[in-house]
Amino acid sequence: MAINICNRLSSSPCIPLDFSPPRASVISTFARSSVPSPIKFSTFDRYGLRRSSLWCPGSGAIALIGRSRCSRLPVSCGVRVIEQSKFDEEVLQSDKPVLVDFVADWCGPCRLISPLIEWVSQEYNDILKVVKVDHDANPQIIARYKVYGLPTLIIFKDGQEVPGSRREGAITKIKLKELINSFLEKKSVS
Repeated sequence: MAINICNRLSSSPCIPLDFSPPRASVISTFARSSVPSPIKFSTFDRYGLRRSSLWCPGSGAIALIGRSRCSRLPVSCGVRVIEQSKFDEEVLQSDKPVLVDFVADWCGPCRLISPLIEWVSQEYNDILKVVKVDHDANPQIIARYKVYGLPTLIIFKDGQEVPGSRREGAITKIKLKELINSFLEKKSVS
C-alpha cells in the first residue's frame, strides 16, 4: 500500500512510501494490550533507500524516524489528544483527576517529554486520566488557562485546576513522579 504521510499535515511534498505493516503475529501480540506500544519497522522508498518508521497499532498512526519534515508527525498510543469541543467533557466533567499536557508539534521539549507522558498514562491508568491539548489548534483553552510556556502540565480535579499542580517546561521522570504522588497523597488525606 502506498501512502504519503506529509501531505496530510502540510503542503510540502513528501516521498510516498510502499508500506506493509509488520507481520500479523507481531500486530496481534501488541493489539491484546490495552495501551499498544509503537512498533519500529523499516520500509524502502521509491529510490530504494531504507527508511525507519514507527507504527502505532492502536491509532494506526505512522511516523518516519530521521531528519525530515515528516518526522514531526506525532505518534501517540496511550494519551488522547483532545480538541476544544471535547475539553469540558473529557477534563472538567471527568470523575477522576486529569493530567493535561499542553503541547505543540514544533516544540522540542514537548517531543522530549512525550515518552514520559505515555509512561504516566500507563503507570497511573486506574487513578489518573492523561490527555494532550495542541497549543496551536486550541487558542481559547490556551487563553483561558494562561498557558505561556510549553510544555505545560496541569492537574485538574472536580472541574478546576489544582493549586500548585502547574508545571512549565521539560521535567524529569523523578520530578514528575514526585509531583503526581504528592497530589495523590493530598487527595487521599482530604
